[in-house]
Amino acid sequence: MTADDSPSRSPAIGATVRDTRRNRLGIVTDRIGTYLRLRPLTGGRVWEAESEDTEPVAAPEVLRARLAEVNDRSRRPRPGC
Repeated sequence: MTADDSPSRSPAIGATVRDTRRNRLGIVTDRIGTYLRLRPLTGGRVWEAESEDTEPVAAPEVLRARLAEVNDRSRRPRPGC
């Protein structure tokens, strides 16, 4: 393990990060070797990303992303209505 691979540099489980390859925000749910398992902020299908391809996300950006998702959901027609 090199200094760059140290666990202290890897985000903690529960942290919100940006997957820079996919330009998506996700919550870290697990760590598997050098990979992180990420879940979308509002739930959905989990994906994996290399730890080195992620970066921390500031709280205001997380709030904007969550609000955008809630607004998007509110514009969709409800089933059965």
